[in-house]
Amino acid sequence: MTSAQTAYEDALPIFERNQRQKAAAVISAQSFDQAHAQIDAAKSELLVAQRALDTARAGRSIAERNLDDTIIRAPFSGIVTEKAAQAGEMVSPISAGSGFTRTGIGTIVDMNSLEVEVDVSENFIGRVLPQRPVRIKLNAYPDWDIPGSVIATIPTADRAKATVKVRIAISSKDPRILPDMGAHVSFLAEATPGSAIAATAPQSTGVTIPAEAKVRILK
Repeated sequence: MTSAQTAYEDALPIFERNQRQKAAAVISAQSFDQAHAQIDAAKSELLVAQRALDTARAGRSIAERNLDDTIIRAPFSGIVTEKAAQAGEMVSPISAGSGFTRTGIGTIVDMNSLEVEVDVSENFIGRVLPQRPVRIKLNAYPDWDIPGSVIATIPTADRAKATVKVRIAISSKDPRILPDMGAHVSFLAEATPGSAIAATAPQSTGVTIPAEAKVRILK
């Protein structure tokens, strides 16, 4: 591209001088035709070089996009809790019907968005209201009361177990709370003064979910 541009710029003033000399009848028509052919050739070479440069730039853009496609980005920040694929394995967003193709490369958990999902008996679901305070006890830490509140009741029931799922927000984040931990939830009758501190203290009144209402921490 640079050499073609230089050749054209060198030939242009020569051609312009020959034009003036031709107009003054100083040079022959043959000499002028030769100069004209030289400037046309230089101009053609410059146009070819410009098109080649445009093609190279387009190819580079495609290569950069293809390289960018090889980088897998998570939709949110978090911690990898499971690595499902190894380097060199084929992955696909859908199952290809073969044991050699993975449908995922790993599991990522946003530890700040952990919540509890509990199956509440249909007999008690009418007493579970949004924003109602709860007390969470992890199976791993039975003496630790964690304050929380009801997010929402999922509008569907499990006919086999006669339960309804309820989402619970964890008010106090702690690194000891891990995904898929078992827990029990006690639904309190009303919010008490003192926010989280009061919510963790034993309550004289409240609704206790039966022991069979199991809980799992969601990812």
